[in-house]
Amino acid sequence: MSQNPSGLCFLADATNGAEHRLMAGLVIDGPFTSTSLVLRFPRWVPGSYFLREPIQHMFDFEASDDNGSLTWKRVGVDGIAIRLKNTTSQVHLRYGLLANELTVRSNHLDATHLHLMPPFTWFWPEKGIDLGRLEQTHTVQLTAPSTWTPATQLHEENSVEENETVLWTYRAEGRDYLLDSIVEVNENPCITYTVDGRQHRIKWWDSGGHVPDKVRLDAFVEDTKRIIKEHHALFGVPSWPAYTTVLHLTDTGRGGLEHMNSQTSMMPRQCLFPKHADEYRDLVSLFSHEYLHQWNVKRLRPKAFLNYDLQSETHTDLLWWFEGGTSWLGDMMCVRSGAWTEEDWRIDFERKMKRHTVRNGMHRESLAESSHDAWIHLYRGGPYTRESQISYYLEGELAMLCLDVELRRRNQNTFGACDLMAKLVRKYALDSEEAEEVGVEYRDIRSTLKTCPGGQSMGPFLDNLVKKRALPNIAKALSSFRLKLAPHPSDEAGTGWLGVNLREANGRVLIASHQAGSPLRMFTQVGDEVVAVDGVRIRSSNHLAKLVAGRAGQAINLDIAHEGILTSTNVTVGESLQHGVTLKGRGNERWKTWITSRQDP
Repeated sequence: MSQNPSGLCFLADATNGAEHRLMAGLVIDGPFTSTSLVLRFPRWVPGSYFLREPIQHMFDFEASDDNGSLTWKRVGVDGIAIRLKNTTSQVHLRYGLLANELTVRSNHLDATHLHLMPPFTWFWPEKGIDLGRLEQTHTVQLTAPSTWTPATQLHEENSVEENETVLWTYRAEGRDYLLDSIVEVNENPCITYTVDGRQHRIKWWDSGGHVPDKVRLDAFVEDTKRIIKEHHALFGVPSWPAYTTVLHLTDTGRGGLEHMNSQTSMMPRQCLFPKHADEYRDLVSLFSHEYLHQWNVKRLRPKAFLNYDLQSETHTDLLWWFEGGTSWLGDMMCVRSGAWTEEDWRIDFERKMKRHTVRNGMHRESLAESSHDAWIHLYRGGPYTRESQISYYLEGELAMLCLDVELRRRNQNTFGACDLMAKLVRKYALDSEEAEEVGVEYRDIRSTLKTCPGGQSMGPFLDNLVKKRALPNIAKALSSFRLKLAPHPSDEAGTGWLGVNLREANGRVLIASHQAGSPLRMFTQVGDEVVAVDGVRIRSSNHLAKLVAGRAGQAINLDIAHEGILTSTNVTVGESLQHGVTLKGRGNERWKTWITSRQDP
């Protein structure tokens, strides 16, 4: 075993995949500053704002030095305290982790692969050594089957093959770089290509062993090249080393998580099936979103995220910018690069507007409030969430669209919100040679906006978008492009509407949630069964829709079962709401310029 007298040595053994048991450990060399060595397990991972307690997956913890076992005890919910001896010069920690949770933010190990997340894998010292050592060079030693090959942004030192296994040794510079890394190991080849002199790698894995369609996979690689070039055209070619994309293909799972110089993206495998345009569009969008995070989160950060404290919640009011803004610009990169067509952008915008128009949380929560409360809201949604809360992803994206269009209107379409983001990266990002300081707060975004062409008096406009509990004026923004919002063709005027989302279970039709303005909101609760309309027994949600079709403005008798008790009530059927969700019009020259590539011809 190689020794690292300054940093720490982190161990992982993936040879017991059939039981989902990842063996992990640490080797910590002296000197020690106390007779008690206290270590804590991270409680969240960067980019996912929720305390998940990964220590719950740990078992068989052992601590020893060169002379044998050491006494230890648990400390709080996330810690271990180890009693050191006077003769202790090196501490060995070993423990197992159940790694069967298949998400982008967790460890997953089976007989076909390992997806390793450092915050889900290793303890970190809190007391007992000089904590400055956490910023030194660390060693990672990973053992896996010899038929597997790894993909990671960690720097490979060497590999040794023995008895059908391989021991890879990596190094990582500092605590945050190691914590914000990923390792994917499996039998599939790594797709490697170069864009603007920078190496990119795609390492795919399918949860069921399905091999993706080669034509569709090749098309995806080509589209990532287009997107990467479009990012570079805005921000410049980056100086960081190779970029790694881990792509997990599953039955239904979806998600993405950015890391320093890498991403893990998870999509239903249909995204690479021929003739699955919607799923493929989503895959391309997800890649662009996570790649953009290399600038807008990993380098340009809220000040609160400059030094991650992964033991407790770290709040910021800026997730509307760092997530909503990334969603908006990430999709703009898709259409500008040619990875999406203009029609792709319009279809996806319609999907977002449908989600936006059936919620009324914007009247009860601002973007700043939604950002701050991510820890208790976004990942803990319920059936009533959309009535009082908003998503800083969706609503932040729409707010950024409005900000971009208004800024362009004031400067004859020469400078937009994408240019504002690039300017903030230059002024405040990690590793920027032009940085005035590192990290941003709201006042920094606001003051920088005011220095942009046309932005001199836009402070109040931004304040209203971010801090006011109100809907953004999307129709006004789109009018600048000579585009209008119209109802979807399926939303026929005069169609009966009850304003509820339904689910079917055991032959019953149940209310899952209420839409904004629902005529049933005052008479029903989530979980109630809709039994009959005017005495006609309901067989399915489609049957219910037919029973109220064409009856807008009419009174019906509705039988509802609440907590097993049947009640009847008279309700006036609403009229299908004519929300503007579909873009109409060809758009003017300003629109054409908006969706045109920024790359040099």
